[in-house]
Amino acid sequence: MIGRIAGVLLEKNPPQLLIDVNGVGYEIEVPMSTFYNLPVIGQSVSLHVHMVVREDAQLLFGFGSEDERRAFRQLIRISGVGARIALALLSGLSVAELVQAVALQESGRLVKVPGIGKKTAERLLLELKGKLGDELSGAVAGERTLPARSDVINALLGLGYSDKEAQGAVKALPEGLSVSEGIRQALKLLARA
Repeated sequence: MIGRIAGVLLEKNPPQLLIDVNGVGYEIEVPMSTFYNLPVIGQSVSLHVHMVVREDAQLLFGFGSEDERRAFRQLIRISGVGARIALALLSGLSVAELVQAVALQESGRLVKVPGIGKKTAERLLLELKGKLGDELSGAVAGERTLPARSDVINALLGLGYSDKEAQGAVKALPEGLSVSEGIRQALKLLARA
């Protein structure tokens, strides 16, 4: 199996890359989170890789971090979730956001990702609970103690704000606010932006 590739970046066509490793060009699909952090064409790049061997193809999926690859591997173990859906999830949410959504059982964040319906989101939340790694649970633990923040995020998502906008507004809020006060202040912050 191929676990890591290091070489020269030849082409970038989202979500696919072409990396030259000693004269051999490897086509690798990456989530957008990895794609946005790539160097310019002609520079060296190193990616963690997951290889899929099927009857009709041998596919390489690349990740900028070990956490992304670990999350990808957990996602593709779930029935009905293939590599394309796993890439879409990791393109729409960072690993920390995915861990947080699973810990707080927020299906609303998952259904915002193209290709993820309500049933798939609920199955993902159920099957991923407790499986995405302890190293990221510290970031989620602080959020778990503040259920009001989760409610504010869900309210902002329901109002049509992006996950990134909602997260940013909630981070700027002071501690200990009620849900209604948190929503009010978050909306004020978002209106200024």
